[in-house]
Parts: sequence; C-alpha cells; structure tokens
Amino acid sequence: MRKHVGKGNGLNLLYLIENGRIRPSKKLIDHVDGLFAGNSEFVLLDEQKVAYETIMSLAKETETKKTIIIQGGPGTGKSVISMNALGGLLKHKLNAKFVAPNASFRTVMVETLTKQKARNKTRTKMLFAGSGQFYDTPENFYDVLIVDEAHRLKGKGAFQYRGDNQIEDIIKSSKVNVFFIDDFQRIRPDDIGSIAEIRRIAEENHSEVHKYSLSAQFRCSGAEGFINWVDDVFQIRPTANYDGWDHRSFEFDIVDSPNKLYEIIKSKNEAGFKARLLAGFAWNWTAEADGNGNGEVTDVIIEEHNFQMPWNARSISNTWAIHENGINQIGCVHTSQGLEFDYVGVIIGNDLKFDLEQLKLYADYDEYKDRVGKRGLKYDNEKLSILVKNIYKVLISRGIKGCFLYCRNKELQEYLCQRLNIVGQR
Repeated sequence: MRKHVGKGNGLNLLYLIENGRIRPSKKLIDHVDGLFAGNSEFVLLDEQKVAYETIMSLAKETETKKTIIIQGGPGTGKSVISMNALGGLLKHKLNAKFVAPNASFRTVMVETLTKQKARNKTRTKMLFAGSGQFYDTPENFYDVLIVDEAHRLKGKGAFQYRGDNQIEDIIKSSKVNVFFIDDFQRIRPDDIGSIAEIRRIAEENHSEVHKYSLSAQFRCSGAEGFINWVDDVFQIRPTANYDGWDHRSFEFDIVDSPNKLYEIIKSKNEAGFKARLLAGFAWNWTAEADGNGNGEVTDVIIEEHNFQMPWNARSISNTWAIHENGINQIGCVHTSQGLEFDYVGVIIGNDLKFDLEQLKLYADYDEYKDRVGKRGLKYDNEKLSILVKNIYKVLISRGIKGCFLYCRNKELQEYLCQRLNIVGQR
C-alpha cells in the first residue's frame, strides 16, 4: 500500500470526488440511445410529445429544485413518456434514474426495452430502481428522478421499507423529480401517492411545483368514452358516458362463464395477439412453501362452472406478462398494473358485489383475500370498496384492443349487462 499510494495530491482528489458531478458515461448514453432507436413500443404521439418536451425543458435546468407532476388516467401514455424522458435526460448527460414501486413493471420495461437480449440487460437494469431505496440518499444526489406509478408509493411500515415517506425521500434526494400519477389507481391502504401529498411535500422542501395533465386516450383503441363508462358504471366518479360509448372503437363484452372467457383469451393469444386472463384477489394464493412455486396449485376455483386455474407462478411473477406460460395462469393487479395487452379477460370475484336495494357496488371484506390490501379496513367498507373498485378499473383498462368480463356475483353481472344494454347474460 505504501509503495503505490500517498504520492498524489490526495486532499484535492478527495475534494473532486466529493464535489464532482456524477454524469452518465458516453458508453451508457450510446447504449440507451441504441435501445430506443427504432423501438416502436416507445414512440411518442400527440400530447405525449408535449408532456415530454415540458419535462425536458424543466429538468435540464437543475439549479432550481423542481417537482413535476404528470397526471393521467389509464392508457394516456404515462409510461411511454417516462421512459423517453429517461433516455432524453441521459443524452443530456444528467444523472437520472427511473423509479417504479412495482417490480413486475420494472422488469417488463427492461425486457421490452432490451428486446429480451441478455447482453443489454445488465447495463439497463442499473437505470431502474424500486421506490424504497432512497431513504438514506444524500440530499440532491441525483439530477433527476423519474417516478412512474407514483400512486403506489408507500409510507412508514410498508414491507421492507426502512424510511418514513417515499415521496419525501425522492424529493429530497433529487434536484428535479418527475411523478407520473393517477389518483384513481391507488389499490392498498398503504398507497400514499397522491397529487395533494406530492404537492404538500414539495412545498415543504422548497421545490417548485409544475403540473401537466394528460387526457388523450391511447389504450382501449383511443376509446376515452369506455374508460369514462367504467368510472361511471363502477361508481368511481360520475361521467357523461353513463349510457355507453362508441362500441366500434373498442371490443368489449360480458360473458356468462369463466370457461368461455378463457377460450376467448386463449384464441386471441393463438392468433398472435398479446392476451392474458386477469382476476381480482378473491381467492387465496397458496404459499411457495406449500409446493406452489411454479403455479402448480389451481387456486382460482369457480365450482359452479367447474373452472380452475393457477395464479401467476412466483418463479415468473415479474415476467408473467410476457412469458409464454403466462397464458395458462391468471394474473393479478400486482403483476399487471402499469402494463398493457392487446386483449384482457377479467374475472370479477365475490370480493365485489352489487346491492339490489341500495343500487350500490360494495366490497366484501371476507371474500377479498389480500391481507395487506384490507388491513385496518374491516369496519370501513366505504374505503375498502373504493380500493377494490380501483383494482378492477386497473384490470379492465389493461386492454388496447378489447376486454371481456365475467362476474361471479350474479347481481353485479346483471347490473353490468343492463348498463351495457344487454338483455340477460351472454
């Protein structure tokens, strides 16, 4: 050690290391630029381009601390914009990172960006992070942090999180922070991400707040009316589309059995479309310790239709959405939120029901099997119902070309059929 060190201007070198600016290498910039080039999955359209340019113009100037909030519902292109922003900021030699609370979403984004080529993955993965790792990051360490699915950010006590508030962690540790958010996609009691909370913490940390709203619908074949109809019919919020939408723009139907639902989705998949079966958390998920590591146990059982299928296997949970075996397993909101498919088939279990007397949708606490998702809500059915309805909105809005639906609760099935102007079940 004595022979090889101690010969240089050590204090000055330490000063440069401590105060020097961390920047992405040219090799990394070229690598990311190559991943985006010609990748049709990440092409920006219309107002998405405006949102992207807004982020770029604000984030390139890091002398002033800023918080940028991009609000948009399902299918408005939040993930496409956020991914492009990451690439653009790296090209401007900014120390930027992509943050996503959902591990499945992060994994699929990396797989999609690298086209599943192992050689490209290692370097790309370094640009992505979970939301719980910034609790002890030095202040303003990053130039920009881009947070997708910000409605899933957590507070104190969340699983394996050692801090107090992930929103505060992210704002403190970055000069510019960008939050992509939809207030109607919070699905658990510990989801603290909201526009109001982000704004509050930003102001406490003297960060300028800039807000941009996305409205154009690019999923569901651009059928904004369909998303509005879902909001109205599931009593999430009243909209002008209470009586339907232009059905030519998006394929949607309610079927009378889960078997028929699976047949439709499987045929779409065999025809070359990305298609998956999804369900609410209305069935227990057998633990891996009980021999269920690869989806061996058919947990989703609907006795009245002699139907049974496994939940998505733990061994492929982060890649289930694009794994070839995914078609033979049922995905949940945690493996599909933030992602999209050409077609989805959604099973609404007995965790969501319809009260014929009050004409109201409500969650059934005992039938909802997500223990974390219903913690502390046994005597607060109103809040539980909001979260469960949000879950089904997330699942139903995953389809680009179409969605097919089956409800186990007969009253809810009949109510939806009436709202869709279907006489009887299909």
